[in-house]
Amino acid sequence: MSNQTANTPDPHVVKIEGVRLSFPVLFQAKQGKDANGVPQGKAVFSAVFLLDKVKNKADIDRLTKAALFTKQEKWQGKPVNLTGKSIRDGSEKEATDGYGPSIVFISARNEKRPGVVDRQLNDLQAEDGKPYAGCYVNATVRCWAQDNGFGKRINWALRNVQFVRDGEPFGEKPTKAAEEFGALADEDGGGVDSDANSQI
Repeated sequence: MSNQTANTPDPHVVKIEGVRLSFPVLFQAKQGKDANGVPQGKAVFSAVFLLDKVKNKADIDRLTKAALFTKQEKWQGKPVNLTGKSIRDGSEKEATDGYGPSIVFISARNEKRPGVVDRQLNDLQAEDGKPYAGCYVNATVRCWAQDNGFGKRINWALRNVQFVRDGEPFGEKPTKAAEEFGALADEDGGGVDSDANSQI
């Protein structure tokens, strides 16, 4: 297979451009949690990148080629039952901000902190407030083949992220207190009915 599978010298590495950022963990590594909410495994940096099926088609094609290259390299064309997909359809998480049938997404992780820069390549820190979930970024990811007791699959390692431009932030939007409360008279304490609480 040709090594021209990506837009970088390394056929496993792909640069994606102008994609939306989701669930970013870029500045402080976090542990995953089991079904009971108990932390488990090593703390990692991570991000999910959302690609529009039309606007980001070239990026999707490069990701697909890198994944196929890595699969062929690892298993030499032998039949293999992969656990999960490396490039997933946005309809799987349609109820989540930014996802849907017009989107595909990849999840990338790394124990090492990724480089995070702005448009002028200045290093960014958490206090800069960007990148954030919903903004647009460029990113580089590296494809690698997993083959262990947890299964066989193609994964993406997070390398670098560049803030490109603002986007509508994901998550619950801020609310205005004045729209949810009425003004109170000075003597109105807003008492609580304890009997009502006992019925909850």
